[in-house]
Amino acid sequence: MAMIEAIGLTKQFNGKTVVEDLSFQVQPGRVTAFLGPNGAGKSTAMRLMLGLDHGQGRTLFDGVPYRELRFPAQRVGAMLDAKPFHPGRSARNHLMMIAKGAGLPAERADQVLDLVGLAPVVTARPCGFSLGMCQRLGLAAALLGEPDTLILDEPANGLYPQGIHWLRDFLTHYAANGRSVLISSHLLAEVEAVADRLIVIGRGRLLADTSLDDFIRTFDLASVHTKTTGADDLAHTVTAEGATVVKHHRDHLVVRGLAQRRIAELASHRGLFVYELHTRTATLETAFLQASKTQTDYAAFCSPAEQEAKAR
Repeated sequence: MAMIEAIGLTKQFNGKTVVEDLSFQVQPGRVTAFLGPNGAGKSTAMRLMLGLDHGQGRTLFDGVPYRELRFPAQRVGAMLDAKPFHPGRSARNHLMMIAKGAGLPAERADQVLDLVGLAPVVTARPCGFSLGMCQRLGLAAALLGEPDTLILDEPANGLYPQGIHWLRDFLTHYAANGRSVLISSHLLAEVEAVADRLIVIGRGRLLADTSLDDFIRTFDLASVHTKTTGADDLAHTVTAEGATVVKHHRDHLVVRGLAQRRIAELASHRGLFVYELHTRTATLETAFLQASKTQTDYAAFCSPAEQEAKAR
């Protein structure tokens, strides 16, 4: 087993609540993604889980708080910061020091460096590493004890495409062996490719704790894209059927609220020539934007249409 249970996590900074009564479970055998806008409290919640920050609530790893685990490096591996290393030590010596402190054999250092693709630079100092290489070194440190559980904050940050692909396969395989994996990430396309379950927070509060498919299905944004020689006619026809035309540009219509088959039938009845007709379903990105659009204190960007409206 590798169950994680967070119960009532709460943290305040300077009188402001940044994590508020946050509770969730991470089940073994799954990759669980921890999502939220910037400033939502994800990193703080992870620090609370590991006892690195003081706050309220508790987190249990198979029923035991982290500080009470026997051989914690073999139970929980964590990477919350990509660059926690001494600038004068080599990558190998950095990991050997951690292994010694955790009661692990020194040879694990070379084994995990090889696993994450850093075998060619084991004697190099990490102070000269790129961000992606630092991420790999941090992951290697988390894996030293072959733990039941991984908690990783933005593990794909700085990785090149091949590295992201490798990480995706690695985490999927790791979880498939009955371990728990909790990752935070802003790379939603990658989350969609690897995660089985989502925990979504905003302003420190839980917004969703559900499967990836159910989360996307909650925000039913499926739309039918049509190109036709009679776009104006078809727009009026589908509107009369109760659908919504969300985009109408020349011969291109985007319709919500009506099935693709019914739109095809209506076009046929009107004698319209349709040369493109397909349905696009919601992605994790569109669903996440819908779920979190009112849950951020740092919404610095607006659409071109919003910019034009402000200018007027």
